[in-house]
Amino acid sequence: MFATIVTAIPTLLTLAGLAYYILALLSARSFLRRPRFSPGFAPPVSLLKPLHGAAPDMLDAFATHCRQNYPADYEILFGVSSLEDSAVPLVHQLQAAFPERSIRLIHTPEVLGLNGKASNVAQLVPHARYEHLVIDDADIHVGPLYLSRTLEPFAPAEGQPPTGLVTAIYRGRAHATLGSKLEALGIATDFVPGVLTARFLDRRLRFGLGSTLAVSRSALDAIGGLAPIASYLADDYHLGSRIANAGFRVELANEVVDTEVPPWSFTGFWHHQMRWARGMRDSRRLGYTGLLFSYGLAWAFLHLIASGASVTAFALFSLTLLVRVSVALGVGVGILGDRQVLRDLWLILPRDLIALALWACSYAGDTVAWGNERLVLRKGLIVSSAAMPCSAAAPNRRPQ
Repeated sequence: MFATIVTAIPTLLTLAGLAYYILALLSARSFLRRPRFSPGFAPPVSLLKPLHGAAPDMLDAFATHCRQNYPADYEILFGVSSLEDSAVPLVHQLQAAFPERSIRLIHTPEVLGLNGKASNVAQLVPHARYEHLVIDDADIHVGPLYLSRTLEPFAPAEGQPPTGLVTAIYRGRAHATLGSKLEALGIATDFVPGVLTARFLDRRLRFGLGSTLAVSRSALDAIGGLAPIASYLADDYHLGSRIANAGFRVELANEVVDTEVPPWSFTGFWHHQMRWARGMRDSRRLGYTGLLFSYGLAWAFLHLIASGASVTAFALFSLTLLVRVSVALGVGVGILGDRQVLRDLWLILPRDLIALALWACSYAGDTVAWGNERLVLRKGLIVSSAAMPCSAAAPNRRPQ
């Protein structure tokens, strides 16, 4: 009886995972077939970029925002909590390189909440000149049509509620380390398929992605601005959720952006994933619990072991692997255009096993590491932070 139960549970979870993979493929198909937004809507826009520390290739990322093929006026505002920040000289270099662009450096010294990035951006908003705001991270690289494609969904549509937020899916630029490759592979083959599946099941998007958060001031005003979410770990999720609950549309832009994945060790990768996992666990509890049924390949491998590598288990594992790879290629390569997926596809099984372990471990505590700080969470809110010893710090910058 015990042996039957041991093999039956991973079998059922594998079948659930197979169903999820098929649903992810249908969601990707739905995304590709969605109606295109009408081009031409191009209002003046303010780009808001919170900074905390410099990083390699950051100046190149900034420069991609200055090379926009955009027909209307736009400005770029950089926010720093300290004028001694190491990113300040990069902003000055950018101003010198692009004198034709309106580029301003804003001091944001107030602490509006324990999420430094959200606090920083909230202080940038009053300095912005325009009705539409685009918020993205310091390490985001964009194409020349980024602003055009991001602002298009704000065009008024007859019979539709107004668009309040537009966000964008993204791919990671991996370095040579194992942690960096695992992170980029997870973005392309697990995270983005999950975003598309949530959009498909909910029949709309109800959250934002930190890679791009384009908002209208009317939507921000309707939710009381950014200050109320300045202590949430997953501020991007809560911004989109509150705007959707206020009756506005949340849309995905017809644009894929790039984010720089640091050269993490495995420990750095684990810290970053655990921070995301515990943030989402508290923000989207039911959906996050349901992730248990999405790790089909990991469950198929565990079933293979539990059954003693039986012929039936091997056949089920092979089928699951085939469908899992189809999701990875269909979304990672087909939609995101991430050629790194082809190079690192052999890591898909260990990555999925690690993801299952992360999911289980995320319920074992309420602390996360971010930069040189350890944060304590309560229902998604950061309730306290404390400095970590240098040897224990997670090797990833905490954006402010």
